[in-house]
Amino acid sequence: MITRRTLAATGLAAPALAAAPALAKPAKPIVIAHRGASGERPEHTLAAYRLAVEQGADFIEPDLVVTKDGHLVVRHENEIRYTTDVATRPEFRARKAMKRIDGELIDGWFTEDFTLAELKTLRCNERLAALRPGSAKFDGQETIPTFQEVVDFAKAETRRTGRTIGVYPEMKHPTYFSGINLPIEKRLADLLKKNGLDRRDAPVFVQCFEDGPLKTFKTMSKARRVMLVAREGAAVPTKTPEDLKAIAAFADGLGPEWPLVVPIVDGGLGSPTKLVEYAHAAGLQVHPWTVRAENQFLPAKLKRGDKPADHGDAEAVLKALYAAGVDGVFSDFPGLAVKVRG
Repeated sequence: MITRRTLAATGLAAPALAAAPALAKPAKPIVIAHRGASGERPEHTLAAYRLAVEQGADFIEPDLVVTKDGHLVVRHENEIRYTTDVATRPEFRARKAMKRIDGELIDGWFTEDFTLAELKTLRCNERLAALRPGSAKFDGQETIPTFQEVVDFAKAETRRTGRTIGVYPEMKHPTYFSGINLPIEKRLADLLKKNGLDRRDAPVFVQCFEDGPLKTFKTMSKARRVMLVAREGAAVPTKTPEDLKAIAAFADGLGPEWPLVVPIVDGGLGSPTKLVEYAHAAGLQVHPWTVRAENQFLPAKLKRGDKPADHGDAEAVLKALYAAGVDGVFSDFPGLAVKVRG
């Protein structure tokens, strides 16, 4: 069964991302590179972020977890068995553990049991190698980046390209990390301050599936916040205008799973829901996630070919989302999202 999970700061003080005009509501939807161009390079590597920028992405998305010595590093989960070569490293065999993370029992290796120096000895791998063999060819080439390294990369790419490259960090399992005395919220707020990004108009959105940590983060930073919502098990309701007004009290945007905007009906795409209308009325931007090209992730009528790894009609999903009035989209294939937007 594919779940969100399975789909799922060091360095010297750096100057802020290149000065840019205040970021108001975008004139056109932004393209958010989900874990970088993660359909084509191992996720959450500088190679994936570099390709995303080359393909025209406006924001790059790093998921943040914490190391044993308190650094923010970029991994989709704190369990790193499937995204690194840790399972092949005899020196770390004894670190394998069983932990309960947000109610789910997980067996593997966890970032909070490693120092940053130790994590830097590992190499990143493609997590979905069977679906993405082209990406898997790049296994072993990259190390785990720190969030500071991603901010530095975005700043450098802003200078190089002449367009603002934003960062869209997600706080992963913040309640769990607070429970083991490694809270994410203040670490993230402090790092944004250090980099001159503690501003309402900074090219930053901070996202989370938990409302409590977003409310806490609001007391620590001026950076914009996005409440993530899945089709099942949502932390907050989004059915009525009142629901969206409640979210707007602590967030600037909503990140819904994309079928909450354009539902799947009889294996195809149905008419848009009222979610964008209600969110905009509450003053919230809407950035749905995550458009992927492989048949594995598409409705039946949009599949092409007979293999899960074959690419289907993801363009139809993107066109429907843009037509529904969203303010941005997350995609593992940012080049495709930019092409359809254009």
